[in-house]
Amino acid sequence: MAPGVERSFTAASTLEEAMAARRQGAAVLAGGTCMMRDPRRGIDLPEAVVALHRIPALSKVEIEPDHVVIGAAVTHVVLGRALHGAAGFEGLVAAAQGAANPGIRRVATVGGNLCAFDFAAADLSPALLVCEATVELETFKGPKLLGISDFLKDRHTLLTEAIVTRIHLRRDLIASAHIRLPLRKAGDYPVAIVSLAVDKDKRCRIAVGSVEPVARRWTALEQAMAAGPPSALDPERAAGFALEHNDFQGRDGREAEGWYRRQVLPPLVKRGVAALLKTEGLA
Repeated sequence: MAPGVERSFTAASTLEEAMAARRQGAAVLAGGTCMMRDPRRGIDLPEAVVALHRIPALSKVEIEPDHVVIGAAVTHVVLGRALHGAAGFEGLVAAAQGAANPGIRRVATVGGNLCAFDFAAADLSPALLVCEATVELETFKGPKLLGISDFLKDRHTLLTEAIVTRIHLRRDLIASAHIRLPLRKAGDYPVAIVSLAVDKDKRCRIAVGSVEPVARRWTALEQAMAAGPPSALDPERAAGFALEHNDFQGRDGREAEGWYRRQVLPPLVKRGVAALLKTEGLA
């Protein structure tokens, strides 16, 4: 911390207050699980911070017959509990309940997870990609809706003048699964993540996290699997397609090299399809 620097902290009670602080250059504090560890990484804390936890609308999960709205300040624990037993959201629940460790899950938020653009191993990103989520932002010019793929690609620029407020999900899935590979057990960042979902047309959506710097849909694999009959969803067949259509450029990291992240994808796809077939929607 630089000597003589005055720091300010605002706990906003409304979105308007939060945006006012944001216009003055305040950084957004969600769960704080990343920001509060910055000094250990040699990164100074921001001079001004605005916290969102006192804004009631951002801490709600609204479940309707045809859609779900998730506030950005909803924690992993709350998200997992709210969607537990909801058909089609098995993967998102597994992502929320399996990320990091219990202490982190109690405070880490959905918005914080999505906005950590230097954190490639975020569990919620691939899980929300296969849900084809829409991200709602409050910008200096007003509200904005953006597909999650576009948000993840452009978030570094978008977040210079915006706050993520809600995540919107359609209820168009019949089953989903979320498979992660940590090197050890609790608390490890996953080497690779594969999220899968089957929609009402029996088409499979697949997304990968932690392998590249930004999570993305595995469109080459989706297209290969779509070429066969929907009823032919099979773990071995899917793993074979994954091996043949592996177009990822693995990132090197402290916990694993890029070639290894790519190599583990086919077996993770196999496990994911097997998990899909065990869900109530596909049983």
